[in-house]
Amino acid sequence: MLASKRILLIIGGGIAAYKSLDLIRRLRERGAEVVPVLTRAGSEFVTPLSVSALSGRKIFSDLFDLTDEAEMGHIELSRSADLIVVAPATADLMARMAQGHADDLASTLMLATDTPVLLAPAMNVRMWQHPATQRNMETLTADGIGFVGPNDGDMACGEHGPGRMAEVHEIVTAIGSALSGGPLQGRRVLVTSGPTHEPIDPVRYIANRSSGAQGTAIAQALAALGADVVFVTGPATVPPPGGVEVIRVETAQEMLAAVEGALPVDAAVFAAAVADWRVTSESDRKMKKTEGGLPLLEFAENPDILATVSRMAEGRPALVVGFAAETHDVVDLATAKRARKGCDWIVANDVSHATGIMGGAENAVTLITKEGADSWPRMGKDQVARQLAERIAQALA
Repeated sequence: MLASKRILLIIGGGIAAYKSLDLIRRLRERGAEVVPVLTRAGSEFVTPLSVSALSGRKIFSDLFDLTDEAEMGHIELSRSADLIVVAPATADLMARMAQGHADDLASTLMLATDTPVLLAPAMNVRMWQHPATQRNMETLTADGIGFVGPNDGDMACGEHGPGRMAEVHEIVTAIGSALSGGPLQGRRVLVTSGPTHEPIDPVRYIANRSSGAQGTAIAQALAALGADVVFVTGPATVPPPGGVEVIRVETAQEMLAAVEGALPVDAAVFAAAVADWRVTSESDRKMKKTEGGLPLLEFAENPDILATVSRMAEGRPALVVGFAAETHDVVDLATAKRARKGCDWIVANDVSHATGIMGGAENAVTLITKEGADSWPRMGKDQVARQLAERIAQALA
């Protein structure tokens, strides 16, 4: 897949730059030619000598190099590559790309090319979650830029959360998918994620503890395999992935409408933790405490999104995957749920308090199909997502 492919690797200035050295080695092992571009900030973290030695190539770093620019070197570099990879892609690099700056070699290369570009972001969790960075990501995604990561994890600064650069093997996989189109190229997949919020009054609502981490990871893994992903998310605590179409909703009814509006799709993965009930008489004013006692709340059942799509007579996706978050008798309850809802697969997990799975970084799931139950070992949610995405690709093939 990578043999004889020419990859222009731009190394940004972040502590994760050390991973770029291993990335070069792994790409060359697979037969790729790696042309390195080292930013000025990147050279503070890895040396030109180490990058040159591992790539077997001269490094490029200066926009105003007289020898290279005599032949418009930045144009030639940007046009001769099969793929441009930025790893790490810092907040500053993403901002300059989104704004169309061309004040150094790296930004000029990315502005002067029609070659596909893949970013592997890496930055502090607060920097990644900042509205400016999220706006830049959405702008770049709309421009057709691909993303791999970032992952959740421990930061060099001691904080924990999204912003850690994807691991080298993940970037290599994403590069392969970008160059080959991936096994899900041409497939449209719907993913729902996060909780729903069902309002009681303007300041109170019914919700659950879902963070949206697993659904986000699944959408990202499907996109890495080449799928065109529609991501319908409730108010999750993790940011949505890059490279996908994002539709934000609040309530179960809004989620159903968004799902129906996204059809037809080849596959649908319902990872959202949809509230089972809503308040029938939502107040338009904040409810006050009174001496008369507790307020009386009346509930109605929310629409069953999974069952609605599973039972469609026309336009049903070829593969419908549901989730079952249980606290006991996980396999038995999930197996019964698959039959009751009419979906093809159920991904079941134990979300009892002792597992730490709800809102945590790991998951332990059992995949329920008509053939039976396949229990997977406990692993990171990103790994669960990749394994599920690969199974989906096999099923659609």
